[in-house]
Amino acid sequence: MAERFDSVDEVVDRLRGADYLADASIAGVVFLADRLEKPVLVEGPAGVGKTELAKAIAEITGSRLIRLQCYEGLDESKALYEWNYKKQLLRIQADREHEGDWAEVESDIFSEPFLLTRPLLEAIRAEEPIVLLIDEVDRVEIETEALLLEVLSDFQVSIPELGTIIGKQRPIVILTSNNTRELSEALKRRCLFLHIDYPDIEREKDIVRVRVPEIDDALADQVAQVVRSIRALDLKKAPSISETIDWARTLLFLGRNEIDPAVIGETLHVLLKYQSDITKARKELGVDTGPTPTGVRR
Repeated sequence: MAERFDSVDEVVDRLRGADYLADASIAGVVFLADRLEKPVLVEGPAGVGKTELAKAIAEITGSRLIRLQCYEGLDESKALYEWNYKKQLLRIQADREHEGDWAEVESDIFSEPFLLTRPLLEAIRAEEPIVLLIDEVDRVEIETEALLLEVLSDFQVSIPELGTIIGKQRPIVILTSNNTRELSEALKRRCLFLHIDYPDIEREKDIVRVRVPEIDDALADQVAQVVRSIRALDLKKAPSISETIDWARTLLFLGRNEIDPAVIGETLHVLLKYQSDITKARKELGVDTGPTPTGVRR
């Protein structure tokens, strides 16, 4: 397969063209993933841009993004493939009416027209360029991890009724994890590792300027400074980068060109999604708590 990138600097530049500001460490892992044909396991807090990285790579390489969203209880039938049992049953019932040969029916119902393709198999069989995103892999059980090993090792899968299906290409594979549980050593061994943390003030300011181009430099700097202060608090959920961007847009929509305690108090709900976090942030930042909103039933 042709190499997608010529250098780490090219990765940085092309990702920036997709409004994703990657530092050298992120770009370096993406470059090596392409050259070594290895998946990338991306860990870090929720909302730091792990999923967005996969989307940006798909955009800059002209690839189709195939996403497997992981969750507790995900199994082979939802990740890889399953047979269309209703369609098979109709085929069997139709055969009974005509008293056909069972061996012929059996070979028919376990053939392509009856196969329901799920994201992993879809990626393996794809002929066009693909970026495969396995999102929040830490949400699945250890048994489901084993299902991924054959795919990640050889990019192939065995279907008893059809045999082994081997991928025609090696896509870029991104696995994301919020590190809610420890992943198996076997899975980690097959991947390059990348940790993405919250950006420093300057990089977050740059992200805000790129994603909210109408904001001025001074306000973007204030946004980054305040968000940094809030993340330093002991919160249930710190503001994500996307919430920082939403806050910057909120300030512009409200016609604010500078941030003061009153503005923070009015808009904290855009950054924080738990009332306990909002209360703590108000106290620590010296923001007037004001009245608590209440619902009134009429």
